[in-house]
Amino acid sequence: RSALVTLVDRKSRYLLAERVSKVAAKPVAQAIMDLLNSVTPERVKTLTPDRGTEFANYQDVIDTLEIPVFFPDPHAPQQRGTNENTNGLIREYFPKGTDLNDLNDQEIIAFVTDLNNRPRKVLGWKSPSEVFFGKKLRLI
Repeated sequence: RSALVTLVDRKSRYLLAERVSKVAAKPVAQAIMDLLNSVTPERVKTLTPDRGTEFANYQDVIDTLEIPVFFPDPHAPQQRGTNENTNGLIREYFPKGTDLNDLNDQEIIAFVTDLNNRPRKVLGWKSPSEVFFGKKLRLI
């Protein structure tokens, strides 16, 4: 089954997401590198993945992007609170059990754009796009 690799900026709540065909270390590491290469390197300071085996190739990410990778303590989702909250927002679009193979890339891009343009109370009712880039982004 396919899955979404999601990366969330802690400060702005800006979301990057890419579908992978298989939840395995190699495609997940490649998706992380692709996503992080899509933003300017100065914005990428650290990465904190969860403790799943799909992140076993984290050393490839360190070597390629030259950023530190930190793992949270076991059974401590509060150490990745922004990511956990974003996962809850994603579930509004794709309930648990949704087969992502039924979605096309345009639908995934549209949902990411929608979430990034959604105002958040924690951001003073600005959207993640406004905080991250200083402007709202439009769907391509």
